[in-house]
Amino acid sequence: MVMEIKELLDVVLVPSSLTLMFGYHLLLLYRVLRWPETTVIGYENHNKKAWVERMLQRGAGDCSMALDVLSSNLSAATYLASISIALSSLIGTWIGSTSSSNIFRSSVIYGDVTPSTTSVKYVTLLAFFLLAFTFFVQSARHFVHANFLISTPDCEIPVGYVQRAVIRGGNFWSLGLRALYFATTLLLWIFGPIPMFVGSICMVAMMHFLDTNSTPLLQFGSSKEGKALSQRQRQRRLHRHDMPQMDPSSQLVSTMQYTDAMQITATT
Repeated sequence: MVMEIKELLDVVLVPSSLTLMFGYHLLLLYRVLRWPETTVIGYENHNKKAWVERMLQRGAGDCSMALDVLSSNLSAATYLASISIALSSLIGTWIGSTSSSNIFRSSVIYGDVTPSTTSVKYVTLLAFFLLAFTFFVQSARHFVHANFLISTPDCEIPVGYVQRAVIRGGNFWSLGLRALYFATTLLLWIFGPIPMFVGSICMVAMMHFLDTNSTPLLQFGSSKEGKALSQRQRQRRLHRHDMPQMDPSSQLVSTMQYTDAMQITATT
């Protein structure tokens, strides 16, 4: 009877956890496509487009700042890809070792601990780590392509090409993080279906908080308008600074002289 209840927990709670995670991400995808300004992904993509446009206006000879930013994103994607493939190798070795697999087949775990279910746990966990590795590699590939485009000398690269490469790199980066989130939830399944279900609820609540954007989108004006505005403000400040400052008594005398002159003109 106890074994039947444990197996029933895996049958009910594990699909519920996966449905909760997949359902949230489908809702997030719908929001990104329909109302991107309400999500952090859409907010960041909007800012990335403006950043690429400003960097290309500086010319290929002054692109060191843009290359530094892209290189930092490239390094982060490469680092997480290395971690994902290392964890995948570790889990693959663990699956191949029959003695170490018996560690999590203890009666302490309240759930199905049969060898077939344990193998499914490891295989699904391995699949999501490999998926995260693939996404991070694709992210690094697009950032490298953006590096080539933005540093091409003596060539008018369309802004849309570089924007597409940078945004795709960021999107694959987000997909890699989502795969790691799924892997974290599946890692809790090793300790039983109840920790996995509780972890999936906490994960969805945390992701909803992190993915929701309440900041309005910044409307980036053209650089020419910004320069003209700053130049007008600078000229206005210089004009105020150069104007002679009169004391109150001098201003009163000038006003009285002007009034007397107007009265004389009126009587004549």
